[in-house]
Amino acid sequence: MPPGTAGRGRIVLARLLAARGAVFGAAVVLLLFLLAFGGPYLTPWDYAAPDYGALRQPPSATHWFGTNGIGQDVFAQTLRGLQKSLVIGLLVALFSTVLASLVGACAGYFGGWTDRLLMFLVDLMLVFPSFLVITIVSPRLKGTGWLAFVLLLALFNWMITARVVRSMTISLREREFVLAARFMGVHPLRIITRHVLPNVASFLIIDATIAVGGAVMSETALSYFGFGVKAPDVSLGTLLAAGTSEAPVFPWLFYFAAGLLVLFVLAVNLIGDGLRDALDPTAEAARRPRRPRDRAKRKRSRA
Repeated sequence: MPPGTAGRGRIVLARLLAARGAVFGAAVVLLLFLLAFGGPYLTPWDYAAPDYGALRQPPSATHWFGTNGIGQDVFAQTLRGLQKSLVIGLLVALFSTVLASLVGACAGYFGGWTDRLLMFLVDLMLVFPSFLVITIVSPRLKGTGWLAFVLLLALFNWMITARVVRSMTISLREREFVLAARFMGVHPLRIITRHVLPNVASFLIIDATIAVGGAVMSETALSYFGFGVKAPDVSLGTLLAAGTSEAPVFPWLFYFAAGLLVLFVLAVNLIGDGLRDALDPTAEAARRPRRPRDRAKRKRSRA
């Protein structure tokens, strides 16, 4: 570990804990994960098991979130959908961030034909209408499970990040510690993993955090239109699609899943803002409004 890394980590942690929005967002995300993976143990109902004696029943002591048209427990279904959406969002963010960091770092470090070829691939991927491609390819992946859907989402979610990592790598490859490692004969891939990527880790952490929320929204939208998670499994998108038409009469079929989705995305965005301010204090200073006293001091100093 380079000297000063532990000290910088403590400073970043202190700044992050001082950001109330980020702490609140982290607490909400933690509670949602506990609810998604621990909540099913609190109810005797399985998400796929129907209760034919309670069709479209409102929330009650027996069915906490009510039941749907075939008697399935909405609480169990909502937690199952939250589970699936959270896992898909995390995996998509992880795969796309790893791919973007490798492609961007290699393009920026090696330059030349490697850079041109990789950036041509990035530009080509940006030209494709990702939503349309996913809707065409997704129905052909029915037998492969939801992991194929995760890889398909990650495939169209890395290009902008790769461009940013490339530009950061170009500025890093002329730094003294990178030149010293190159003159010592260190393998280029080792230089990338040991010297380049750790120096862009702050950006990658922030980008991956925000990408989780974006991936959950993408999965929800695609599943809503029938191109994501397939029955008999459920996600927040499939629950929203099933409950949209009945929301005015049976609101519990729609609003519980919608509320959890909105809460999660807002919490992730709060965490992303807090991480950005903690890792880059100048961003917080630039966004902080100037007080009248500060303006007066600035005028006096100019005079």
